[in-house]
Amino acid sequence: MIGDSTMCNYEARRYPVTGWGMPFVHFFDSSVVIDNRARGGRSTRTFISEGKWQPIADSMQEGDYVLMQFGHNDEAKEERYKDRYTPVPDYKINLIKFITETKNKKATPVLITPVTRMRFDKQGNMLETHKEYSDAVLEIAKEYNTPVIDLDLKSRELLQKMGPVYSKYLFMQLDSLEHPNYPAGQKDNTHFNDYGARMIAQLVLTEIKKLNLELSERIVAPIKK
Repeated sequence: MIGDSTMCNYEARRYPVTGWGMPFVHFFDSSVVIDNRARGGRSTRTFISEGKWQPIADSMQEGDYVLMQFGHNDEAKEERYKDRYTPVPDYKINLIKFITETKNKKATPVLITPVTRMRFDKQGNMLETHKEYSDAVLEIAKEYNTPVIDLDLKSRELLQKMGPVYSKYLFMQLDSLEHPNYPAGQKDNTHFNDYGARMIAQLVLTEIKKLNLELSERIVAPIKK
């Protein structure tokens, strides 16, 4: 798994912030090993320039899957994030690099559009927050015949169904003194708590089943009571 802070592993001291890749590990049988290499603050460009991709490409084996979700940091145009920013054309080039190098190792790339941020208009309608970058992922998936999960769309549908009040329970929305790790509270519409991460992971799991990937055969069956 490669991507950014919405997907990555977190230390216990950061709890309850949870990347959706963390609960994802519990969905598969013992034949599957989940190696979550996602890192906070990384765009496709910095994931490559910092040398985080090359060891993955070098160690990849036939039969592996590479789930890739970038976009949050690629699209960050603010001055303080200028080192992360990646224009859409370069974003596409980087995704193509991930795809081709994965396929060269006879592994399977799976593109994932960036999971949505929580942003509603005054009428309670979910707003698109990644359109350019999500569209780019879908275009590359079609051009390179690569499996794709439109997590941007699926997560927006989930939040729209929950509405602006209840959607907050998926994110790092904490009042002051509500949690000892965040005594000042937290108002974060991008990163998930453990419940939110599990809900997003389930969306990805459902889409893997729909894609009919061989990986879906290794999903554990629900416990019957």
